[in-house]
Amino acid sequence: MKKSRIFVPIIASVLAVATTNAQSAEERGLQIAKAAEKADEGFGSSIVELKMTLKNKNGQTSERFLTTRTLELTEDGDKSLIVFESPKDVKGTATLTFTHKVGADDQWLYLPSIKRVKRISSNNKSGPFVGSEFAYEDLSSQEVEKYAYKFLKEDGDLLVVEQDPVDPKSGYTRRVVTYNKGKGYRLEKIEFYDRKNALLKTLVYSDYKLYKNKFWRAATFNMVNHQSNKETLLKFGEYNFGAELAEEDFTEVALKRAGS
Repeated sequence: MKKSRIFVPIIASVLAVATTNAQSAEERGLQIAKAAEKADEGFGSSIVELKMTLKNKNGQTSERFLTTRTLELTEDGDKSLIVFESPKDVKGTATLTFTHKVGADDQWLYLPSIKRVKRISSNNKSGPFVGSEFAYEDLSSQEVEKYAYKFLKEDGDLLVVEQDPVDPKSGYTRRVVTYNKGKGYRLEKIEFYDRKNALLKTLVYSDYKLYKNKFWRAATFNMVNHQSNKETLLKFGEYNFGAELAEEDFTEVALKRAGS
């Protein structure tokens, strides 16, 4: 009887390995995405100021300063409001995004020059966000339901997952996303492939800081467009998670007020 007990943990280990091996690439990819979503749950809301540096193919640069407000929602995707503070030619330009778990996201753009709010149609979501290498659809929060998944490989703590957008109007055929499971499944890199399945852009996250002993936030986003040789660098300041934002701070009226 005593001898048989020795084999119990061995058998359990073998069964655990067998279960992992039996898990499909699609199932594991989805599991990783859900783990990443869960790791970032509960931040509530945040405000952060950032500097955007645009670099053209000749290496010339220009700078813009923005403020981003984000409201976490559990029943649906998050809401965000981005306002340009300077320079003068873009000051007051603002974008409001309602991310949805299912269906197309809602987005609006306020243009201070004409004092009007324009709704961004689903057909234009792949267009550049105010001249940057980020598309409007890149502004949406990372919702699990927005993609189909396929696990590709593991390299230590780094897990690489292919994400295929569910939205047929997405500007991408797929994204290849690298997660760091040792650091709360935070994002390290995203490769974006265009409608012809050619590599379009690469976004690298760096200079991470841990807030509230749980929430990882990268201070640097570097988006490189491999087809145009242009680049957009975002440098974030300190995140304020103490701001008590509410849904009334994320309306068309709030959008227009923020840009005025």
